[in-house]
Amino acid sequence: MSKDTFPFTSTSLRSLRLEQEYQEWEDARRALAHRRAMTRAPLPRAPQLPPRQQQLQEVRAPPPQVRCRDTSVHNTFMCGDMKGVYAVLKDPAMVNALMETVHEEMVWAPEMGMWTLSSKVKQTSALRLAASQGHASCVEELLFRGAEVNADPGGNTALHDACIGGHAVCVQLLISHGADPDVFNADGSAPLHLCTSAQSFHCAQLLLEGGAEVSVRMKQSRITPLHVAARRALEEHVELYLSHGADVLATNQEGETPLNAACSGADRPSEAGRYLRVIQRLLDAGADPRTAGRKQHTPLHNACANCSPRIVDVLLKHGAKADVANCAEYTPMDCLLQVVEDYPNQQPEQIARSLLNHGARPVSPKMLKQCVLSPATLEVLLNSYTSFPPCEWMDSLSAEIYEDHRAFFDLVRQRSSQPRSLQHLCRCALRQHLGAQCYAAVCKLDIPCSVRDYLLLCNDGTLQ
Repeated sequence: MSKDTFPFTSTSLRSLRLEQEYQEWEDARRALAHRRAMTRAPLPRAPQLPPRQQQLQEVRAPPPQVRCRDTSVHNTFMCGDMKGVYAVLKDPAMVNALMETVHEEMVWAPEMGMWTLSSKVKQTSALRLAASQGHASCVEELLFRGAEVNADPGGNTALHDACIGGHAVCVQLLISHGADPDVFNADGSAPLHLCTSAQSFHCAQLLLEGGAEVSVRMKQSRITPLHVAARRALEEHVELYLSHGADVLATNQEGETPLNAACSGADRPSEAGRYLRVIQRLLDAGADPRTAGRKQHTPLHNACANCSPRIVDVLLKHGAKADVANCAEYTPMDCLLQVVEDYPNQQPEQIARSLLNHGARPVSPKMLKQCVLSPATLEVLLNSYTSFPPCEWMDSLSAEIYEDHRAFFDLVRQRSSQPRSLQHLCRCALRQHLGAQCYAAVCKLDIPCSVRDYLLLCNDGTLQ
């Protein structure tokens, strides 16, 4: 149809032109991908001439790198807008352009004695922006057009950003195009160190398949990926690293093992189950619960400080020492008493009982006042003495606490002026004789369960 009989509006013409331009870029992209697939291996390097025959060559400075502070361009790659990407990449220099953002921050100027507003420039790249958001098509397009896969503007490479976001497809693309799986960022972390979420499991798998070192260490802290996974109770990651030969006894700069990292991270009761499974797996793989860091802090110290009864039991059954002190002369029992008021509903009495049954010494009487919010814990500690200790701390009890546990505190006050029973003294003598072997020995005795529980300081609401 002629233009005279069917006139096109300017909007229609512009729409047709844009559609044609997009189609041309799509055809060019496919042709580029085809050429890349059909390209032969590079020819060997040409032999060099003897020194006398070498000619001086002109040395040219590399072209200046393009810098872009246009937020609309940044958003194009962050959003994965392919039409916009094709439009931006009309300029080949934009493939490896530095994407810069300027942030205004208040900084202290000591020479002026005041806070001043300072501009801070942060750098990244188009490849980093696309990889951080998981836009695989955009990443693929940039790589086809020659994006530098190991470039690290701003301190991270695109592989680091993809692992942080848990974008496995982008990780696979980057590794297949030559990304270094062990490259360090400005903070000294390798990509495996940044697989810190459950969603990053497949990223970790791809990195190991791509040749990443499973026990690679951070440059400063000497932390391994197994430390990171154990600290966050990432069960699948821990199993993956151990299956690839991760060193379960590796220590960081502070001398702490992955087991210590897991025990210190179990500070939320709702996550205790996941941490328990990770700790059990580490112990099965050969982790030593007696290994202490530079401050002589053992995994048992951390488990007691987090008031985790089941973790404490597992550590003790695998040989943890109940009476070892750290550099501050704190034992695991001391760590427990410091947090009883914070975890009165997390059964701290079970931990106290387990420690005493595995050789922990009775605490100083002046420490008993820290257990007033947990009468069950107080009962276990009182039943570990051969003679009833002085109870001056009861005079400082608040009326509210006293009323909540009136029956127990009245019994404590009543017993404080009387000798212990002969049965109780026999129990104390037997426990002192057995020492750290008390739990294992009593469990083997052919005696009624009620007697066994009595010897193992099971609190029954009575003071002997």
